[in-house]
Amino acid sequence: MAQGRTPKQIPVVVLAGFLGSGKTTLLNHLLHRSGGSRIGAIVNDFGAIEIDAMAVAGALGDSTVSLGNGCLCCAVDASELDSYLERLAAPAVGVDVIVIEASGLAEPGELVRMVLASEHPAIEYGGLVEVVDAAEFDATRARHPEIDRHIGLADLVVVNKLDRADDGERVLGLVRSLAGSAAVVPARYGRIDPEFLFDCRPSEERVGQLSFDDLHRHDDDHADHLHTAYDSVSFASAAPLDPRRLMTFLDGRSEGLYRIKGYVDLGPNDPLNRYAVHAVGRFLRFVPEPWSEGEERRTQLVLIGAGIDRDALAKELHACVQDAPQADERGMWGVLRYVRDPEAEQEAPGEDPLVEDPRDDDLPDEG
Repeated sequence: MAQGRTPKQIPVVVLAGFLGSGKTTLLNHLLHRSGGSRIGAIVNDFGAIEIDAMAVAGALGDSTVSLGNGCLCCAVDASELDSYLERLAAPAVGVDVIVIEASGLAEPGELVRMVLASEHPAIEYGGLVEVVDAAEFDATRARHPEIDRHIGLADLVVVNKLDRADDGERVLGLVRSLAGSAAVVPARYGRIDPEFLFDCRPSEERVGQLSFDDLHRHDDDHADHLHTAYDSVSFASAAPLDPRRLMTFLDGRSEGLYRIKGYVDLGPNDPLNRYAVHAVGRFLRFVPEPWSEGEERRTQLVLIGAGIDRDALAKELHACVQDAPQADERGMWGVLRYVRDPEAEQEAPGEDPLVEDPRDDDLPDEG
């Protein structure tokens, strides 16, 4: 890693859903099928979780924060949650992803705010996952009509227990109508592919390379992922991308597109830096990183989603390639809106460099 590069950040995934929807089952599945990734957890009641797979994260006490019974969003404030995240993000603990399992009555929007408000430099927002019980969906909506709003806030909706639902396709269609542009994934027994949420087998990541090389590898372990039906698009370009075209693509990204990550070369618009891209749902951030001496300058992106049009996305990305040899004087303004970086703030004092999350007017920008 070149000097001055931003250290790899740990995604924080908020796992929400009403009581009995299958959150703990899903978390157990992730723990047992993490692909070598070490998972730290913040949970309300740890006693119900099978802990065998937590051993991959080191000492159990270091990789888990248990808050006992109660509602996480009411039990702690943002600063207290930050202290828990700091504990789990410590290098000595060695986790690769942190999962916050909320209580069944927690307010997902408040938890998202708390994570976005974190000032810890080692973490990043990893998305809101809402788990829905397909078999009890109608009854749950009758008792808790706020579930419609929760689904609308989510970056990823897991429609669980489809095997128990009498009319699973109807429920799936209804959830998709409530989810807007969010990815909706059918599941049984909470079995979704961990690659949807985080990069597996990080020990195989090579310095200077994306950690998505494993994305298309499949082994026997994947036979019981019954199944997320996620799709991925890999894009690489030796020619730089036009920042205006890139922002047009990102601002209008298609339904079901859950994750975008990688590195972008913006050519003459910023010859000193490449830009790390991190998008989860409708959350977006760019991080400028200095090019290493002699490093090949190219764009490398991976897009992951459910029900996405792979060919259309590839075509849209190819249309972002810059064909003008000179810099666009104001072309970077759109990108810098999503950069939280002191240098960017100095260079563009009239712009708001904070991350935006337009899902809900009540949700603040990061910071």
